[in-house]
Amino acid sequence: MFRGVYEHQIDAKGRTSFPVKLRETLVGGYDDRLIVTTALDACLHCYPVREWEQFEAGLARRNPMEPGVKALLRLYVAPAQELQLDKLGRVLIPPSLRAHAGLEKDLVWAGMVKVIELWSRDGWAQAQASARDQADSADLMRVLSELRQS
Repeated sequence: MFRGVYEHQIDAKGRTSFPVKLRETLVGGYDDRLIVTTALDACLHCYPVREWEQFEAGLARRNPMEPGVKALLRLYVAPAQELQLDKLGRVLIPPSLRAHAGLEKDLVWAGMVKVIELWSRDGWAQAQASARDQADSADLMRVLSELRQS
């Protein structure tokens, strides 16, 4: 499982170091490849290839003409790219993906169990503030209650 928050920088070519703890989980449980795509938020989602393939398989069982499926295919699947860590543990983020998340210099990798989010530092701060504003929401409390019961 991916967990933790790691601050890094991205260079002018779009290369950034993949955090060591996340790399250990990725390479130890999967391989050295990620599928990176535009999230519905202003960040990127990074999946181990096997997890992405399971997601795609579930989506492939759906009717591609269903409006929600069509939107997900266009917004989430179409922009997805397979990236491989280099020998130094870096990953090259393509310009179109960098633009979606506003990645210019300072960024944040956030482990989210089976997926990793990649944010600009400012975007992460805004997402954290928004999540804290919702910390006592009925939806959050329901999920916590369900997890405690299972």
